[in-house]
Amino acid sequence: MLTPFLMDDIITRALTEDIGTGDITTVSTIPADKQTAAVLVAKEAGIICGLPVFARVYELLDPCVKVEFSVFEGQRVHKGDRLARIEGPARSVLTGERVALNFLQRLSAIATKTAWAVDQVEGTHASICDTRKTTPGLRIFEKYAVRTGGGSNHRFNLADGILIKDNHIQAAGGITAAVTMARRQAPHTLKIEVEVENLAQVDEALACGADIIMLDNMDQPDIEAAVARIAGRALVEISGNMGEKNLSALAATGIDLISIGALTHTVKALDISLRFDLA
Repeated sequence: MLTPFLMDDIITRALTEDIGTGDITTVSTIPADKQTAAVLVAKEAGIICGLPVFARVYELLDPCVKVEFSVFEGQRVHKGDRLARIEGPARSVLTGERVALNFLQRLSAIATKTAWAVDQVEGTHASICDTRKTTPGLRIFEKYAVRTGGGSNHRFNLADGILIKDNHIQAAGGITAAVTMARRQAPHTLKIEVEVENLAQVDEALACGADIIMLDNMDQPDIEAAVARIAGRALVEISGNMGEKNLSALAATGIDLISIGALTHTVKALDISLRFDLA
């Protein structure tokens, strides 16, 4: 759940970045006492995410702006649906518009893409999860959006778990050496995940007791072979351009997790507009 404590620093920095020394266009064209009402409209279908962030932008900018939502967080909407009504000083509504929309459009896009991926694996054992390929400074928002879309979160940061990847393996001198050193250093509460690229590495990761084995960029026959070899002795995660692959077929192999960097790093903003309501 997003709370003001989690949101305010990010939003304040975004407002400072966008407004600078002042919204010169709005101040020079809109009377200070002008009141207005505006509506928020979905211009395409998707999953709405970021309503608390949208509202908080205006709470921080000007508490006189009131936002009343007509949809709920995580709701699937259609083109033309009204999402909210905004009332208050016209200057403030206009000044906060871009920042509020930027957050809402991006988080809704992530939730929408995640929901699509979750739908692809429905009826299987597999879960959809994100990665650390997030926008710098926005990770807490973007991982929240993944959960809103029905996905789960991988590590939030480097302290959350041990994930031994190809460069770690090379620098440590092999999978066994890396896992052995990790076991010596890490508390017992942390699981150890190993990224592997072939079946020989699967066998080595199993032999040294990896808790999670990530099959990176493997084709489906090798994934099926790896699942059979692991046979429940470790969780099986697959990764590597998963946003471009047949998730349903891959999930049917019996894997546990599908991590998709594209959930956060290559989404197209959901088209949402704010327009003054002249009715």
